[in-house]
Amino acid sequence: MYEVTETSRQKYFGGDQCTFKHWSKELKCEMNFSVYFPPTYSAESDKFPVLYFLSGLTCTHENFTIKSGMQKYAAERGMVVISPDTSPRGSDHPGEHDHWDFGSGAGFYLDATNSPWNGNYRMYSYVTKELVGTCAENFNISEEKRALSGHSMGGHGSLVICLRNPDMFRCVTAFAPISNPTKGPWGIKAFSNYLGEDDIMWPCWDATELAKKFPTSGVEPLNMLVCQGEEDRFLEKELLTQNFIDATKGNPSFNIDYRLRPGYDHMYPYIATFVEEHFDFVAKFIC
Repeated sequence: MYEVTETSRQKYFGGDQCTFKHWSKELKCEMNFSVYFPPTYSAESDKFPVLYFLSGLTCTHENFTIKSGMQKYAAERGMVVISPDTSPRGSDHPGEHDHWDFGSGAGFYLDATNSPWNGNYRMYSYVTKELVGTCAENFNISEEKRALSGHSMGGHGSLVICLRNPDMFRCVTAFAPISNPTKGPWGIKAFSNYLGEDDIMWPCWDATELAKKFPTSGVEPLNMLVCQGEEDRFLEKELLTQNFIDATKGNPSFNIDYRLRPGYDHMYPYIATFVEEHFDFVAKFIC
């Protein structure tokens, strides 16, 4: 039994933007997550399509809900949108709060194997098992009509989760994803701490490396929208988005729509500008 407590509710485009908290067994702490319920939401109706959104470095469960303007598009499509936090909170490991790109707010959506992080930095299992299970049990949402999206570190998470669980979501989208973390400073820093200096397991959490080994037959094609601003200052050193796109070429198991955005950078004005296109893409598969 997964119990949740509602801590806030605001009317938003006819629906309700809410925050819930619950005790996470995976992360061994209390976690917050946001849920947007569209105006048509009812506990007695057919189950609603749901989009899970994973946020980036330094973010919480609130960034996407406050800055993206997504509620208008979710309301129009009758879609529930759920956004978790980006790391465990309150574990207070030495150095956990000292860096913006590691520790608090930077869980990287993996399951740590290196001490002390392996005790509760398990964001992959939290999202794929506990969060999904908690929301399915407490809200009237479909376990079949669901999609995954994310930004930056969350884009990394959405791609990796989809590649490791190809039947879990009907589609995935990513804004400016960290696409090849074993080759970029952010990823190397996180993986060295969470997984250890021995990099033998690092490719298991790298979308580009996973794409290189993804089956060419025997699976349903993965439906993906990858969106990238051309003026993103992190593109060439940290995100390496083209590496992921190149790794998927020639594999019929990938159905990828890659969109480059001239003039746009990494930040939320870029996301707010194109978030409707992501909702249009997702709606084709779950609405």
